[in-house]
Amino acid sequence: MNQEEIRKQAKALMDDFSASLARVKFKEEKVKKPVGGFREEGAGLECDSEFRKAFFANAPRKEGDFIIAEKKQW
Repeated sequence: MNQEEIRKQAKALMDDFSASLARVKFKEEKVKKPVGGFREEGAGLECDSEFRKAFFANAPRKEGDFIIAEKKQW
């Protein structure tokens, strides 16, 4: 079998496959779904002061009541 025969067979296979795909019917579905599950903001709960002290003691960088951390640097 030479290269030209292989090309002709490959083209025939691709054309048949393409024609078969053209006959396939897809059921349309909505991709986007409604967004839900939002919670209402409230006053929040009091935290354990010992946990807060330990948490801030382990933070390498802090500024007042905030912990300074890297953002998207991995």
